[in-house]
Amino acid sequence: MATICVYLGSREGKVSAFRQAAEALGLAMAQRGHTLVYGGARVGLMGTLADSVMQAGGRAIGIIPHQLVEREQAHLGLHELIRVANMHERKSLMEKHADAFIALPGGIGTLEELFETWTWQYLGLHDKPIGVLDSQGFYTPLLSFLDQVVEQGFLDAPTRRELIAAPSPEALLDAIEARLSTK
Repeated sequence: MATICVYLGSREGKVSAFRQAAEALGLAMAQRGHTLVYGGARVGLMGTLADSVMQAGGRAIGIIPHQLVEREQAHLGLHELIRVANMHERKSLMEKHADAFIALPGGIGTLEELFETWTWQYLGLHDKPIGVLDSQGFYTPLLSFLDQVVEQGFLDAPTRRELIAAPSPEALLDAIEARLSTK
């Protein structure tokens, strides 16, 4: 099974469906035998996802910079919590551990991680599937914007198609697993 890096908010957001989506993704990942790698926090959607994975019998690994241990309230109940020097090391180590990437709703950190990982894929630094869980249409405006970027000639269509989007954890995991099976 795969190790999936998930980028998501250290806040819960205003819509309870985001928390429910994180719980459902965690359950589905564990049931399918996937390991979670994520930012290591015990709060927000991050904590919800990790707890869901572990409650369903799955494995959760957190990677967190020393400076965020207190700020993001590190999850000390994980199977493994790796403390690193800085955000660059965190993202690099998350990428090395992962076979695929998923973004759930989140803020600027989530978006930055998603776009950096997608850029690394575009540059040929990895060839791992990347997807967004479009829970409650959270990513729909971004996906429409990316389609506009293609229409305006700043992004090619094949690169745009590399970013998988699905409204449910099951559909997203199906698509990611399909891409993994062809690698």
